[in-house]
Amino acid sequence: MTATASTARSSQRIWALAWPIILSNITVPLLGLVDTAVVGHLPDSRYLAAVTLGATLFGFLYWGFGFLRMGTTGLTSQAAGREDDESVKTLLGQSLLLAATIGVVLILAGDPLIALGLRLLDGSPEATRLAAEYAGIRLLSAPAVLANYAILGWFLGQQNSRVTLALLVLTNGVNIVLDLVFVVGLGMTSDGVAWATVIADYTALAFGLWRVWHQLAGLGGRFRRARLLRLSAYRELFAVNAQLFVRTLGLLFAMAFFTSRGAAQGDTVLAANAVLLQFIMLTSYGLDGFAHAAEALTGRAVGRGRWEEFAASVRAAARFSLLTAGLASLAFAIGGPWLIALLTGLPEVRDTAGEYLPWMVAMPLIAVWSYLLDGVFIGTTSTREMRNSIFIALAVYLPAWWLSRGLGNHGLWLAFTLFTAVRSGVLIAYYLHYRRTRWSGTDV
Repeated sequence: MTATASTARSSQRIWALAWPIILSNITVPLLGLVDTAVVGHLPDSRYLAAVTLGATLFGFLYWGFGFLRMGTTGLTSQAAGREDDESVKTLLGQSLLLAATIGVVLILAGDPLIALGLRLLDGSPEATRLAAEYAGIRLLSAPAVLANYAILGWFLGQQNSRVTLALLVLTNGVNIVLDLVFVVGLGMTSDGVAWATVIADYTALAFGLWRVWHQLAGLGGRFRRARLLRLSAYRELFAVNAQLFVRTLGLLFAMAFFTSRGAAQGDTVLAANAVLLQFIMLTSYGLDGFAHAAEALTGRAVGRGRWEEFAASVRAAARFSLLTAGLASLAFAIGGPWLIALLTGLPEVRDTAGEYLPWMVAMPLIAVWSYLLDGVFIGTTSTREMRNSIFIALAVYLPAWWLSRGLGNHGLWLAFTLFTAVRSGVLIAYYLHYRRTRWSGTDV
């Protein structure tokens, strides 16, 4: 098969895997809009503030355990490439046990964890009290949320992204319906929104486990208990996930630092930056889809030792990713002011966000490489390199912000853009090095 034909075939596979992920990503902001609309029409704004604080806390908390999805995808895709059905099954069992253990620990440590998180978010006393109630309820679903991460990663590692679509549509659909039932129908407040989310998470878990049961039948049946209970069998999973966890903590720090430095410049700048960060989120819906597809395909190619297939998958994912980034930059350049107006009706926030819009026009073309190569390195389980890229980028980010403080918010955006560029550059350097050494036979 020629390189062109191989890339064309890989492009079909990339798209088949990516479109359900992209579509499922779109359901996430829809849920946020419904939460905001339902609670925002209550007679007191403190309920909306409570839900916002609580949702922000859990967004950061659960994001930190995203390694349960990423690590499971990379290892499963490689095992599937080797046609090692026993390892495919064992990886799911190990990831589910790890997710359940972490989830139970989070529940047991709930009170001090919530108190610390809400103190850092620094809301008003009444909003913080309601947010603590909301968070106490939400934390009950921690085992389900983390187990769903593992299930999503496992199916994606087997190139079944339609389960991702089904799970997220089910979760968000049930959540939206119960929001309306509990808040509008039964007169509950922020606690109703929390219970809706908990029930939706466990509903999705039940559906996911049902799909797992059917999938296991095709892989030879049940887990081997001895492999699940032997601690030494977790060595590879722990090694991969530990690096991903540290990497995610570094990324969370970068985002939190950006938010805090924007807040120090006043509410208007904070709000304008929040609006512009939505541009990055919009771009990520597409880029994440192709990156996740790259995880599954490159991991399978590594497991099979087929480097031509690996190269074709990277080329195909790169083409889709670059096209998406280019279209995003063009859309922001042409329609950025309209999008800002859609996201906020406050004139001062609109004007301020418009001043910093050029950073958003450049960002997709700079960030695209970090999304794409994160997917490649997850597929190859090169997680140490992902960790290193974050901390090398932080070593540039923080001094760049310090030196550019005189530029105000432009200096902050400059530092954040350099952070993104350095992260992309480090991953590109690692990729080029491994293409010549570890991934011999590739020509991408």
